[in-house]
Amino acid sequence: MSDHTVLHVKGRVLVGPDEARDELWVVDGRITYDRPRAEAVTVEGWALPGLVDAHCHVGLDRHGPVDAATAEKQALTDREAGTLLIRDAGSPSDTRWIDEREDLPRIIRAGRHIARTRRYIRNYAHEIEPEDLVAYVGREALRGDGWVKLVGDWIDREAGDLTACWPAGAVRDAIAEAHRLGARVTAHCFAEDSLRDLVEAGIDCIEHATGLTDDTIPLFAERGVAIVPTLVNIATFPHLAAGGEEKFPRWSAHMRRLHERRYETVRNAYDAGVPVFVGTDAGGSLAHGLVADEVAELVTAGIPAVRALSATTWGAREWLGRPGLEEGAPADLVVYGEDPRADVRALAAPRRIVLRGRVVG
Repeated sequence: MSDHTVLHVKGRVLVGPDEARDELWVVDGRITYDRPRAEAVTVEGWALPGLVDAHCHVGLDRHGPVDAATAEKQALTDREAGTLLIRDAGSPSDTRWIDEREDLPRIIRAGRHIARTRRYIRNYAHEIEPEDLVAYVGREALRGDGWVKLVGDWIDREAGDLTACWPAGAVRDAIAEAHRLGARVTAHCFAEDSLRDLVEAGIDCIEHATGLTDDTIPLFAERGVAIVPTLVNIATFPHLAAGGEEKFPRWSAHMRRLHERRYETVRNAYDAGVPVFVGTDAGGSLAHGLVADEVAELVTAGIPAVRALSATTWGAREWLGRPGLEEGAPADLVVYGEDPRADVRALAAPRRIVLRGRVVG
């Protein structure tokens, strides 16, 4: 199929959580709802905007940065799952070359992780002390695509448990610097201790957010701070806890508690009005292409199916400043054989994937 083939997508075009149309066309790589005169290739089914994985590390594996061939394979695996927009949530690799590839998902980069010295996974992050945090945040704000990623907490070997990585004043100044440069800030946080300081400092998003409690959830809702729960990653906590039981029993017990209440935490946050988005945390120890599994996990947590879909489609794209199935928008969409609003498990079986107006799957 050539780059200039006109497509006719018919059936149900899910323009928004409460809006559907019967058909759209793709002309010169863009969406239109006006019937063109040219002949078109027809694709039938339920169409959604290309899925969003808002926490996905292309260019990274469990050991650190990867070569271009591996990064390409990661991106293609995500594409085959229907993920056409990625927020990388931190990567030590330079993946700008992907922007030149018409067949690979679009990436919104957060620069490289910024962590406290010896308080994160080796080879992943800039490891620095608090007095350097503002400078490094400024650097990564300019390197990324409007996001910066902090490591908000990690295991403290002296305490034998998760503790906050940064003093409140340091994160306040660093987040202010990112905002001055036009970037938003997110942070990896498993535990409870760092959340209030980060939110009061003006942070925009928290990754994982397993440490949310009845005390901090209202603060998140009031400030509009989003969470990306990465429940497919949180499912690994019991395995991690077992591995650290002998050396760090307090940490292991803490990880198990966070895991046990994970669904309740997400449901309570959603019920309070905290924005929730889909992210898989692929690229570290997790495989790519798990976006459908993460949506299903949000439904298991108690989020209604249409809202869980929005967390990877309409709502996620609006949050990240990218269009959906709007007139004139780039044609990034996925077509399914069944209605994903009725059963989100339909996301696991895309019928057709259209990226930049071309059928790629």
